[in-house]
Amino acid sequence: MRVLVTDADSGFAQALLPALCGRSGIDGVTGFALRPPAFEHAGFRALLADYRDPAAASMLPGHDVLLHLAQAGGNMGAGADALDAAVRPVHRFFHAAYDAGIPRLVHLSTATVYGTAVHASEQAPLRPLPGFCYAEEQAHLERLLEIDFPACVRLRPHLIVGPHAHATIKRFLRQPFYPRVDEPQPLFQCVHEDDLVSAILRCLDTDARGAYNIATEDSVSLRDAIRARHWLAVGLGPPAARRALGIANRFLKAGIDPVWLDRAGRTLLVNCRRALIELDWRRRYTAREALAAM
Repeated sequence: MRVLVTDADSGFAQALLPALCGRSGIDGVTGFALRPPAFEHAGFRALLADYRDPAAASMLPGHDVLLHLAQAGGNMGAGADALDAAVRPVHRFFHAAYDAGIPRLVHLSTATVYGTAVHASEQAPLRPLPGFCYAEEQAHLERLLEIDFPACVRLRPHLIVGPHAHATIKRFLRQPFYPRVDEPQPLFQCVHEDDLVSAILRCLDTDARGAYNIATEDSVSLRDAIRARHWLAVGLGPPAARRALGIANRFLKAGIDPVWLDRAGRTLLVNCRRALIELDWRRRYTAREALAAM
């Protein structure tokens, strides 16, 4: 089995690539990257090219699996035209992979496509928070993939944490402030990068198809997550929290989209029963253990 991975220079790829290259039955791994990946292995070949470029289609034949790692961006707002422009090249790439004869398509999406939910199953409607560009892009792409490639696996992990967590997530949880909201506290789940790697590997070993939620069973509030990291954490009302974030973005180059404050005020919990049954997937880390490992 030969596996093709996009965004091989991303943080999560650094957790995934060693597992792929060390996996019995995988003969080689190819990775599209815009920068030289930090990972090196005899079974790994890096392609310094943008997979969204139509010319990349010539590099697809000979692979058995496409693992598309959609990276969470730091967009600070986009309209319908920008949404379509972001999704169209990725959608075209999936068509090129299918035309090249790649039988196994796996897309790493996000649980944030649900927006606000409590124990959402994979059949729940996709209603990302307005203005959260990454979630809107993934919801739009998922709808297209479901129509064109029903067998395509679409993993929906909750917040991915661990040593290689996205820089925006690290910055957001490292700062000592949290939005002060009314009780009960809004809750969220997460998933340790190693548990997500395990889910991806299970997709290669089974007849998985369609969408799968991937997350811890337990949940936490943003308030408790930040308090666990700071001995002196400060709760700010919504206006003060937005001002503090604006200062951090302007003077400290934090690069945190204000929509994260909206996310922090809404509960998003998903049901992972389908992954447990069909993929025989089991998490190793609880939410608190996963957050502590970052």
